[in-house]
Amino acid sequence: RQGYDVLGFIFEYLIGLFAANAGKKAGEFYTPHEVSVLMSEIIADHLKDKETIQIYDSTSGSASLLLNIGKSIAKHMADKDQDNIKYFAQELKENTYNLTRMNLVMRGILPNNIVTRNADSLEDDWPFFEDQDPVNTYNPLYLDAVVSNPPYSQKWDPEHKDSDPRFARFGLAPKSKADYAFLLHDLYHLKPNGIMAIVLPHGVLFRGGEEGSIRKNLIENDHIETIIGLPPNIFFGTGIPTIILVLRQKRKKSDVLIVDASKGFAKEGKNNKLRASDIKKIVDTVIGRLTLPRFSRLVPKTEIQENDYNLNIPRYVDSSEPAESWDLYASMFGGIPISELDSLTDYWKAFPKLRTALFTDDGTPYVTPQVTDLATAIREHASVKKVEKKFATAFADFNPWLRSALLEQMLNLIVPRQETLISEEMFARLAPLPLIDKYHAYQILDDHWQSTAIDLEILQTEGFDASRVVEPNLVTKKKDGKDVEVQEGWKGRVMPFELVQMTYFKQELDALHEKETRLSEITSSMEETFEGLSEEEKSAETVNDAGDKFVNALVVKEARVFYDAKKSGAFDPESYESKIIQVGDWLSEEKTLKAATKQEAAALQLKTKTTIENLSDAQVHELLEGKWIIPFIDTLHELPDQQIDTLIGKLEALADKYRITAGVTIQRQSLANCRATGATIALDTDKMTLSPHFAP
Repeated sequence: RQGYDVLGFIFEYLIGLFAANAGKKAGEFYTPHEVSVLMSEIIADHLKDKETIQIYDSTSGSASLLLNIGKSIAKHMADKDQDNIKYFAQELKENTYNLTRMNLVMRGILPNNIVTRNADSLEDDWPFFEDQDPVNTYNPLYLDAVVSNPPYSQKWDPEHKDSDPRFARFGLAPKSKADYAFLLHDLYHLKPNGIMAIVLPHGVLFRGGEEGSIRKNLIENDHIETIIGLPPNIFFGTGIPTIILVLRQKRKKSDVLIVDASKGFAKEGKNNKLRASDIKKIVDTVIGRLTLPRFSRLVPKTEIQENDYNLNIPRYVDSSEPAESWDLYASMFGGIPISELDSLTDYWKAFPKLRTALFTDDGTPYVTPQVTDLATAIREHASVKKVEKKFATAFADFNPWLRSALLEQMLNLIVPRQETLISEEMFARLAPLPLIDKYHAYQILDDHWQSTAIDLEILQTEGFDASRVVEPNLVTKKKDGKDVEVQEGWKGRVMPFELVQMTYFKQELDALHEKETRLSEITSSMEETFEGLSEEEKSAETVNDAGDKFVNALVVKEARVFYDAKKSGAFDPESYESKIIQVGDWLSEEKTLKAATKQEAAALQLKTKTTIENLSDAQVHELLEGKWIIPFIDTLHELPDQQIDTLIGKLEALADKYRITAGVTIQRQSLANCRATGATIALDTDKMTLSPHFAP
């Protein structure tokens, strides 16, 4: 189970790659991995204490949802108990159904734990009994968890289904949109203490008619537990806004948690993608049922009833950033509005007395900077240094803790659980610290964890000696118009050559880098010299027919001629002859450097290869610490600086925003009493002057 699921990884990668290029049909069989993980983590938290678990996907596609739920649940179970998860899957299209079976079998799930069915979930529900023996084989399918990503707003046939037990309690979805039909089908198959998650278009939250009636019934019966609004363009083949609905068969409470997660994503090609930190924040919010500003709110049923059962997310959670305001007086006369400084309350709480050290307050609604260099004043302030020291103290022993958690137990720890354990330890250290966003820190952890997890799985699967394995570095190159694999040096299975060289051969590595830097400088110098040639000079034989670069062989040949001629008299430094001589010298130096670089690089490669193959256990531990732990710690320690940089940027922007310009003639003296007297400002548009205007 700990092993490296190579086939499974490749299968899901190829499915995802195909889905990304499959247009509108992509969503029929593939839920993006990140959305699948999000749903899985929510489901897994609900099921984590169960000894045996049955999960079901009514529109299974490639079965990625089922498999990710299995993985998430497995993080809470002992290895021996992971065979207690049973997978039920139903899929309409035969080819896609075959993907379901193939993916489940390839992941090493026991055959007895796989129950699949090729049928229409809405038209042909899971059979309750065998025709030959209906009494003794009657077995309604009720499960611990149901998940699905059904086709959005698809047509269906509701005729004669009003007596179907799946729909009888709530009503029939309109024939033009089967969204609620799929939802009710899934809900019906839940055990009383079960949980379900379904992906649907945003419209199910507010559309009226039959859907409005079903929604009302679901709310009144307290089935809807959570609504998660996802970013746009997150699913392949559709850009429509989508949501995840989490429902329960039995609940003790009637409130609904509404989460607007539409703003948290990374752009990746044409699509948006949930990052690890986005998933973590959503999951923590859902599990803790938290109310967070501009992100989530626990909404009482009475409020939903007052809104006529409309669940449109913006009615309950406003995730938009506050609009930027401009203070007219400050724009004309300078000074920074206190109200805008007040918006930085979190910083002033974190850095006591910093505000009074930076700004002069004369009792008016405006302040002025009393330091010429805001950045330096902020960084040197005692309260800022104190926060930096507090962060350093909180993480002072984090490196030894990680060594114990990772290095000392690398062959025995449970890899899927380890990131969670590290994040919990990290969050505990961050809890008393101001300003730091723990989800930003989590993203740093996840970015570093990906390669660490792969290394751990290799070491656990192949043994500790895998850390000393060196293999050919194969790259693809064009040869005779075809892509062929050729070897370019060597690489460590686990141990990076660059890390070993930085640790044990830094002098040789620096010398090699110095030569490579010089080669880059030569290339840049030749390009600059070429760009400086006149059109007449570019017509010389030393320039190629396209007129875009030197012909090196001819430059070297002509440079020799010019060099001999130079012995009898100097050339003007800006002359064509001088330029060719210089380029010739560079080409000669480049040739020598390239030969030396190639020779030294090859020698360093072989030396590194031998070193890795003969590393002691202590050296392996030292290098793995340099690969897994130190870069993570170093990046983590940049967080306080980033917060300070953010404050500096905000304050400098405020100072620039209200810096007085010469665009308008300002009668400062006559308006000096405006602040105190409450006078308004009158603008003479003909003269472009300002004057105070007192109300009678």
